[in-house]
Amino acid sequence: MSSPTQALFANRWLPVLLVTPLALLIVIFFYVPIFQAFYWSFLLERPFGGGSIFVGWANFARVLSDPQFWEAGKRTVIFMVIGSSLAVLVPLILAVAADRQLRLSQPARNVLVWPKGVAGASIGVIFAFIFNPFVGILAPLNQWFPGIWAPGIDGTDAFIMLIAAHVWSGIPFNFVILLAGLQSLPRTMHQAAAMDGAGAWRRIFDVQLPLIMPQVFLTLVLEFTESVTSAFALVDTMTKGGPGGSTNLLVYKIYVDGFNGYDLSGAATQTAILMVFVVLLTGAQFAFLGRRINYER
Repeated sequence: MSSPTQALFANRWLPVLLVTPLALLIVIFFYVPIFQAFYWSFLLERPFGGGSIFVGWANFARVLSDPQFWEAGKRTVIFMVIGSSLAVLVPLILAVAADRQLRLSQPARNVLVWPKGVAGASIGVIFAFIFNPFVGILAPLNQWFPGIWAPGIDGTDAFIMLIAAHVWSGIPFNFVILLAGLQSLPRTMHQAAAMDGAGAWRRIFDVQLPLIMPQVFLTLVLEFTESVTSAFALVDTMTKGGPGGSTNLLVYKIYVDGFNGYDLSGAATQTAILMVFVVLLTGAQFAFLGRRINYER
């Protein structure tokens, strides 16, 4: 009698053949650039070729002594905490509403998934138009209170606009994950809680949320790590890091230093530092939050 694996794959090399194209893409476009960044971080690379000089930790000392690096890092952490938290909280609220079969919840499920098919650069262009102080949805505010909304010259307004676009782009994936977790809960638990006299809000906080914490934890980990890099397309299309560098996140600073300033070694060093930060952040989340998640129902 053949095993399930033999029944699915008559040839033992067929699974390897199917996985090989994706594995090559991951190696070429992820692991090779990471290795190259760590390699260049110990060298002084000439911008147009012609050799390199080994400088050891000098690039790290130069980057870590740069005030602009720390300013960009601080803005990145603020964006990551606020944007990622809202990008999980908003889909969670929408998922709870859709799970409770509220009015228009069925068509809303389809509408909320559509943004997943829109590229980050397109989202940036659209939101730059939506929040335009002259023709956007907040234009009437400027007519009543001139200058109250000016993302082109006010760094706080530009940062809010950036976070709004990031939260909107994160709704589809997180909404699907959280809604799937809610719908997998046995309805008998809701019925038992209702018979005990628990109201709708009490059932949400005491029954639903504790049981979908694995899904919430998953979305938090993915959002916190993804927000570090996914913001590049939004910054590039919406603010270009301005005004006055107020939205110049670390991922965009790396691009500017490397492709505009031709500081390949400095950009590679910042990339290496950013990668180490993401790995440490993910490990800390699993160490301090993952252990407190109960995966059994």
